[in-house]
Amino acid sequence: MMMKRTRALLFLAAICVGGSGRQAEAQLRWPHYPPKTAPVRVRLVALTWTLPRSTYGASYEVFLAETEIDHDEWRLIKLVFSFLSFQPRLSESGFDYSVVHEVSAWRDPDCDQTVAQLTARRVARRREPLIYAANVPREDLDRRRIPLPCYRTNADDYIKSSVEPIAPPSKPPEPTLKQRPTQR
Repeated sequence: MMMKRTRALLFLAAICVGGSGRQAEAQLRWPHYPPKTAPVRVRLVALTWTLPRSTYGASYEVFLAETEIDHDEWRLIKLVFSFLSFQPRLSESGFDYSVVHEVSAWRDPDCDQTVAQLTARRVARRREPLIYAANVPREDLDRRRIPLPCYRTNADDYIKSSVEPIAPPSKPPEPTLKQRPTQR
């Protein structure tokens, strides 16, 4: 019995020492990790969900936000912001529509949701109202049925914020039609 164990150990030692000399190549289980981040400019529209600050692990805030597609052209998105207990919340650093936040974020198609899904709660037929940011032009967001693209970021990827007030709505044009003179 002892002789078999000794032979087995010598055999394993010979394989380890006399191996091919190549390093093992690991197979990545998550080919897209770490995710590719890109700078994103966002305006916070509403806070949809938040976790209380935790001393253990990360806490989250979920926002409806607008991201800049082109100059003065914005698109509604879902923004998930994670932070640790010693880091500031995004809602504490300018929860105002006129503040533009720059963050490094990555697209996460697994968390796309509609506004109805974002405001739904565990109790059937119950919706949690959105907490709107200051100075946001009011929109009826509850009627949107299209899934919003989801972006994730965290407090470490926060770049900066700047105040960029939105222009007041333009005055509607004067009517071009004139009233006809009354005929008597």
